[in-house]
Amino acid sequence: MTTGGGALKKKQRVGSNSRLSSITADLDSSFPDGTLAEGSHKPPCSLRRSSSHSLLPVVSSCAGGFNDAATADVILRLIIDQQYSHVEMSEASSDTSTPIDQSEIQIYLHSRVLCRSKYFTALLSDRWQQQNESSSGSPEITPKLYRFKLTVPANTDSINHHLTVLQLLYSDDLLSSIDSVSTALDLLPIALELLFEDCIKACVKFLEAVPWSEDEEEKILNLIPFLSNEESKELLARVSPAKRESSEEMLHGLILSAIHNHPNMAFAKAFVAKLLRDFSSRESARKVLDKAFEKSLRVVKQSLEEYSSPDFRGDHNETEAIQRLNLHTAMTNGKHLLWLVERMIELKVADTAVKAWSEQASFTSDLQRAFRDDAWRNIVPSLPAVVLRCTSRLANAVATGHILAAKQVRMKLVRDWLPVLITCKDSVSLMGPNHKSLYLELEETFLRIISTLPLSDAQDLLQQCLSFSTRNVDDCPHLVAAFTTWFRRANRPLSQTSVSDGQTLV
Repeated sequence: MTTGGGALKKKQRVGSNSRLSSITADLDSSFPDGTLAEGSHKPPCSLRRSSSHSLLPVVSSCAGGFNDAATADVILRLIIDQQYSHVEMSEASSDTSTPIDQSEIQIYLHSRVLCRSKYFTALLSDRWQQQNESSSGSPEITPKLYRFKLTVPANTDSINHHLTVLQLLYSDDLLSSIDSVSTALDLLPIALELLFEDCIKACVKFLEAVPWSEDEEEKILNLIPFLSNEESKELLARVSPAKRESSEEMLHGLILSAIHNHPNMAFAKAFVAKLLRDFSSRESARKVLDKAFEKSLRVVKQSLEEYSSPDFRGDHNETEAIQRLNLHTAMTNGKHLLWLVERMIELKVADTAVKAWSEQASFTSDLQRAFRDDAWRNIVPSLPAVVLRCTSRLANAVATGHILAAKQVRMKLVRDWLPVLITCKDSVSLMGPNHKSLYLELEETFLRIISTLPLSDAQDLLQQCLSFSTRNVDDCPHLVAAFTTWFRRANRPLSQTSVSDGQTLV
């Protein structure tokens, strides 16, 4: 009479027999010769393929060891089946002449060795034997030979992997038989099925220490639920974050390293920019960029505030050194700020940056005071261009609809930064063609934003834009177009816009 062993395995390990068997089948790798992978360390006895059947290998024996019929007290029959995998114990018998058909393999084992497997230990225990004898109605019979059945999936790989694990029961050096991730993944499900703890530990130890391919990683993740917490701890630490924010912290650290610490800053920035473009979560990218933007902006603002403060004005050498340091700090972080702004616009996550840039009345006042002096010219001559480029990138994103900003944000953006543009044009007279192009671009962008505002707000701001005019009116068509648009709207007859009798007149 046979007794199923599935319940015992469920008690010892997480997961059911059928689930684990399906994983075993999924993890099988194809070895056309029916042996271990090339270059692997074979167990004590090698396997040879049978010429009579494509699936069944010929199992060699070792004297006094694996598959030695003369000394064995256990017969294990590997039953070929495509449906499931489980171990059954048949009624004890001393008859060894039972014929074996082509759907099974019979091997000879030793109970003293099988006890390395907790599952076989349970099957061989006195309690299990007594239950079996009671159910058979022959309690007085003491079996001399134990007979088990192990059902395995019907493919050569699975048969060989099961035989390999059984052979490893006779080996004291299990790690020498595991030389690849593929081998460990072939053996581990079977070791889990048989509760062969030494083999499980060896497979896990190997997997912990070597790299995995993406496909191998998925297979390991499928096996982790069948491992104990202690066994899976190192594997999980490698593939699963300790906390949800770890990927954002990693990305934020890369951004800071690229813009502050890396010696090849241009290459590092290009690489991090690619990571940001390919990052799976746009919301996470937004968070880390907002955080880095806020930090760089705070440093630039603080540096300009200290530079413009009366406490740091004068001709003393110490004061001049502090001024130089503040300007260099503002310049360096201004470049970082520009790179961050460009990344945020590229990813369409610049909403927060636009809003923050529109709320910088004190910062823009410090910039105006700084640019009216001559001290910065020989220290950081490109500082005005860097600041205006940040403004131009953000303002252009608003003007083109790339970033949809509220009316108050649009109005404050122009109101606070228009004076900075005007100061730069008036104070920075010796600018090259590139800077003139930057001024013209920002002028046009501001005028386009002004055109989106109510007429009363646009009126106040347009009056400040007279500085855009040039000696030749034909050289400032953007300014002419802006005033033409405003006057056309302002002169529109009221009857075309008023509501009468519940209808809008066009």
